Amino acid sequence: MPTTVEWTRFKRYARRMRELGLDLSDEPIPLDVLSVLQLRALNEPLLPNLKTVQFKKATADIIPFIPLFLPHRTTDIDIYSNTTPPAVMVASMVINLPKLCPQMQSISLQPLPIDSTITSATSEMLLTCNLNTLQFFLVDSSLTEEGRQVVFRLPNLRGLWSVLTEPTSLPAVSLPNLVHLDIEYHHDHDWLRAFHGTTLSKLEEVTFHAKHNQIGDFLEAFEDVALATSAYATISRFRFCTSHSWNPSYYSLLSFKQLKELVVEFSCENGCSSKVDDEIITALAQAMPKLEILQIGGPPCQAPSDVTIQRLIALAHHCLGLSMLRIHFQTDSLVVALINEAIPSPSSGESRLPREDCALASLEVGEIPVPEQHMLPIVLTLLRVFPRLRNIEYIDEGWEEVENTIRLSSQIGSLVQHSLCALHAGNPLEDERADSDL
Repeated sequence: MPTTVEWTRFKRYARRMRELGLDLSDEPIPLDVLSVLQLRALNEPLLPNLKTVQFKKATADIIPFIPLFLPHRTTDIDIYSNTTPPAVMVASMVINLPKLCPQMQSISLQPLPIDSTITSATSEMLLTCNLNTLQFFLVDSSLTEEGRQVVFRLPNLRGLWSVLTEPTSLPAVSLPNLVHLDIEYHHDHDWLRAFHGTTLSKLEEVTFHAKHNQIGDFLEAFEDVALATSAYATISRFRFCTSHSWNPSYYSLLSFKQLKELVVEFSCENGCSSKVDDEIITALAQAMPKLEILQIGGPPCQAPSDVTIQRLIALAHHCLGLSMLRIHFQTDSLVVALINEAIPSPSSGESRLPREDCALASLEVGEIPVPEQHMLPIVLTLLRVFPRLRNIEYIDEGWEEVENTIRLSSQIGSLVQHSLCALHAGNPLEDERADSDL
């Protein structure tokens, strides 16, 4: 138990606290320490001026003590649990949040147990919040019908994460200030109809998690909504994730010319469902020149793909800002490209494999096989197309040597560049160092 002098010192520093972030995965707070802090907070807040609170990987043991760190001035709450705590325990904390933090602007709770008690508690929390100040409601729980009626019509809401566990008729949506939308749904996508005619002029990011195995024509349905709301002109990040196999039509995404991030995740577990070919990749590259992240499918599998080196060149040519890429592609085409490059074009005598200044630094190849005898041609071709490539995410061990060779090439290139710069500078001492480096 701290002494009176120690508590006085603690109190002086505690008033300065504005933000608190705790990652409890490595060093959980001992329960006896929490008990002492609880005694201290009986008559006054522990950290009275705290605005932002973040708990990462909170366990069931600490959840009852979280209110200790939530004074009335707290506006932003982010709690992530890496366990499944008892629903009653979580509900008891959640339902009291508006009383503890009446000025709450942002609330993020995940993951939460799937339970009717949680649904009732999160809905009650929402209904008792100050709805005029609430800007972010990112809660991993379904809501009651009354809760849905409220959350989809909040005037100042900027970020929404909603879970639809049952076939649901949503109210007419009115979210004029919405920037980020994240929806998890467990059935068909009829709920999209509620967004038709909605004013979504500020929407920038959309994420959808499909838990239903019959996904159907979701991209086409979303395109219809976006075109009817003008959101197609403002959305810069689109993510769709499912653990099931899926073969979507990507042409429905070509209207979204402002995209910087396009992620469409699905499974190849029961056979490759990635039907991406050269035509699709070329169309995406031409339609979305601002792309920075392109990830289609899960980690690429061993199934042959129709995407060739020519489409990678198209991506490098049209999307100079591309920094992360995950698609199924053919390694054989990389080898053929290097061979063909050695043969001048009959018309111009120029190389058939132009080097582009694409920003790509990370390439995910998964299980795509790389024959040992083709390792060097693959390295050379990738570096010609993506000169800034450094990291390769792989499962097939053959890519380890490819990645090591690429990194070594980068180090050598940097060393030579440094030495040449020193030589051009004309500094005798630098000249000597440069000669030594070379």
